[in-house]
Order: sequence, then C-alpha cells, then structure tokens
Amino acid sequence: MGDVIWIVGAGRGIGRCLALELARSGATVMASARNGAELEALREAAAGGAGRVVPLPLDVTDRAATARALAEIETTEGLPDTVVLNAGTHQAMPAARFDAGLCDRLFAVNVGGVINGLEAVIPRFVARRRGRIVTVASVAGYVGLPTAAPYSGSKAAVIAMCESLRPELAQFGVTVQVVNPGFVRTPLTDRNTFPMPFLMEPEAAARRIVEGMRGGGFEITFPRRFTWLMKALAMVPYPLLFALTRTAIPDEAKPAAATLPEAKDAR
Repeated sequence: MGDVIWIVGAGRGIGRCLALELARSGATVMASARNGAELEALREAAAGGAGRVVPLPLDVTDRAATARALAEIETTEGLPDTVVLNAGTHQAMPAARFDAGLCDRLFAVNVGGVINGLEAVIPRFVARRRGRIVTVASVAGYVGLPTAAPYSGSKAAVIAMCESLRPELAQFGVTVQVVNPGFVRTPLTDRNTFPMPFLMEPEAAARRIVEGMRGGGFEITFPRRFTWLMKALAMVPYPLLFALTRTAIPDEAKPAAATLPEAKDAR
C-alpha cells in the first residue's frame, strides 16, 4: 500500500497502532496530534519499515489550523488518498453533576474535530472524484449509557453524520466509513474502574480497521460479540432498555454517594 494517509489523533492508542500498521504496509502516514513528542516517538517506531510516518502536530479543534495542515500535506506529499479522523476524548459525567463545560470540551474534540476535518477534506475529494474518509466513533453511540451523556451523545452525532454523508459522497467517488469499536485498551479506557467485556488490544483493533478499510463497507466494528450485543440493546423497547442500563449505573453516581452541586443562579 503506497497511499498517502492522514491520521488525526495518531499520538496514542488506536491511532498510534493504526499509523504503525499502515506504515508497515508501505503507506506514507501523515500523523497529527497535539503532542509533538508522541508523534516523534511514533516516527521513530515506524523507521525502517516499508512506509514512513511524518509528524504534523495539530489541535483538531482549531478549524483554521486543520485546513492549513491539509494544505501543507497537499503541497508536500499530494492530496491524501485516505483521511482518518480519530481524535477523541472521554470523561465520565454523573447526571447529578451535569457539567456544560465538560460537554462542550468533549463535543469540541469528538464532534467539532470531525467537522473541522470534513470541511477541509470533502471539497478536495469531491473535486478529485476520489478519496476515503474514515471517522472513529464508538458503540457508545448506539445507545445512551450511564455517566456517558456527553460521550454517547457526541459519538451518536458522528455516526449520524457519516450515515448522511455516505450516499451523497458516493456519487463523487468518495467512500465514507465509520469505525465503532467496543472496549480497546488505551489511555482512555485505562481510567475505567468497571469491567470491560471482550477488551481488545489496540494492535488487534488497528488490524481490524485496516481490513475494514480495504473491504469498503460502511461500518467497521469490533469485537463482534460485544458490538452485536450493543446493537441488540439499541433495538429493545425503552422500558426494557432503561431497566438494563440502570443496572450499569456506578455506585458513585447513585443518590447515596452523589455530591450534588449547588444550583446556579440565572439572574
């Protein structure tokens, strides 16, 4: 694979392993993340392989900087064949401590970062009549989960956007794909204190993504046993759904343990 591939969110976790997997296959991987040191370490890890990693530091919440980054890639390497919009973050938020600022931060990265990338790349791919856009969402976007209102909401938004874009952009030769992972061992999931069924290693997740990209189907999801359970959960009637998700509420989010915030005065 001698393609030029731009990965946003390549500094760690799934994005890092995906960059290494693609570089090993011969791709030129333009790797973006906010942490330049992580990108340099990624470049060194990929050295000596069939392809290469080129660091391109970027804060994907900066729309103008995202557009400039793509323009730089186009100038130095040519317009990418594939763009992977992988940047994302998560922080639990118990409902009793609803935090608009936390919601804003998660949506800025998980949704705003995707939007900024799409705005930069879609016109170029449409004009060329070719390209692949891969966004990374989550099975948490299938159904709202306890303490994950901003995360589930942001990932549901990404999935819906991709569903809207796929048939339209196909008319211009542009393929849109969405990745919906279950639990994958990353610095984000390392924070979780609850059991994570069918936990996958990021290297295995990266291989599944590459296979899915080559297959061309809309959704790339794994591990299948878990993601099909989540799909089934999203289809049950709401009374049953809420009875099931209520059992997943962690102790720290229950009334006996919750520290209620003071009501904000709107005057």
